[in-house]
Amino acid sequence: MSGEEILTRRRFLTEASTLVAGMSAITASGKQEKLYWKEARYYSKLSDKKVRCELCPWQCVVSPEDRGHCDVRANRDGIYYTLVYGRVATYHNDPIEKKPFFHFLPQSIAFSIATAGCNVDCKFCQNWELAQRKPEELPSYPFTPQEIIDNAKKWDCRSVAFTYNEPTVFAEYIYDIAAAGKLRDVRSVIISNGFINKTPLTDLCQVVDGYKVDLKAFTEKYYQDVVGGRLAPVLDTLVTLKSRGVWTEIVYLMVPTLNDDMEKIGEMSKWIMRELGPDVPLHFSRFYPNYKLKNLPPTPVATLENARNTAMACGLHYVYMGNVPGHDGENTFCPNCKKAIIRRMGYQVLENHIQSGKCGYCGHSIAGVW
Repeated sequence: MSGEEILTRRRFLTEASTLVAGMSAITASGKQEKLYWKEARYYSKLSDKKVRCELCPWQCVVSPEDRGHCDVRANRDGIYYTLVYGRVATYHNDPIEKKPFFHFLPQSIAFSIATAGCNVDCKFCQNWELAQRKPEELPSYPFTPQEIIDNAKKWDCRSVAFTYNEPTVFAEYIYDIAAAGKLRDVRSVIISNGFINKTPLTDLCQVVDGYKVDLKAFTEKYYQDVVGGRLAPVLDTLVTLKSRGVWTEIVYLMVPTLNDDMEKIGEMSKWIMRELGPDVPLHFSRFYPNYKLKNLPPTPVATLENARNTAMACGLHYVYMGNVPGHDGENTFCPNCKKAIIRRMGYQVLENHIQSGKCGYCGHSIAGVW
C-alpha cells in the first residue's frame, strides 16, 4: 500500500520464515489447494451456474471455473469461493506508525498479515509482488483465525493489521480474525484502498477498530487512468466509516504531475472537513518510482509542504507528511495550544505528551485511540 515501505519478494520470504518458529511455507497444489477454499459470504447465484460477486464495486459476473477481477475468488460449479481464507502470504511485526496510523495506540506493535490479490491495478503499487499475484503463485502459511490471535499475543502485539495487499479481497478471513481478537483484547486495523461495497464494509465495522484508507486522488480520471478503479465508492467508504464510529486515517500518495494540483487538494480538504470533520488525520505521502510508474521523479518536499499547508488552511487539525523522515510534518501538534505533543522520526516515536487522550500541556482532547 502507498503509505508503507516496499516489501520485496526476498524480504517477505526471509522475514516470514523467521517470525514464528517451526512454521514453514507450503506451496499449495491439488488437495492442499482445496484446504484454502471457503464459500464466499458476498455473492448471488445467477442462471447457468454463473455468480455475481457482491464484495466490491466491480460486481463481477463470474462464469463456472473463472475468477473475479481480484484473482482470489473463483466460481466452482456455481458456488463462489474465496481461495485465500487462512492463506497468509507474508506476516511480520510492524510498528503501528508504519501503516501509517499516528492516532491509534502509538508506539505499539501490529502483527501484520497479507494474502495475495487486489481489486485495483495501481501503476505505482508498492507491494505488487503480493498484490498483483494469484494465490497459487506464492508460498503460503496456513493460519486459522485463532492462530493469528495466538501469535499476536505471543509477540505482545496490541493489534492485528491487515496490510501489504488489499484486505478487501480476504474480508471473510478478516472478520473472523477480528471477532476472535475482540475476545482477547487484540485490536484489528485494516490498511485499504477503500474500494468495497457497503454491506461487507458495515459487517467489518462491527469488529474492526481502525481503517486506513488510501484516497489516491480527488478525480475520477486519475482513478480510471492510474489506479484502475473509481473514486466515488472510496468516498462512500469514508462516509460509512465515519457514521459507524470506526477510527479512520487517510493517506494521499502525491505523484508529481498526476495528482499534485493544489486546487484539487483544496477541494478534497474541504470535502473531508464537510463530510468527516476536522479531526480525521490526513497523511500526504512522498512518491518514489516503482512498478509500472518509473518515469516520474520522487515528490518534491516543497509540494508536500504546500499540500499540508493547504489542508490545514481548510481547517483540518492533523495533517502529516510521510516518507520524509525528520520533517516537522511528521509530528502531531495540539490544535489548541499548537505545541508538539508527539514527535516522530520515521516510524519511531521520540516524545509523547498525550495523557489520557489529552494534550499534556493544555488538556485539550486529542482525537484518536490512545
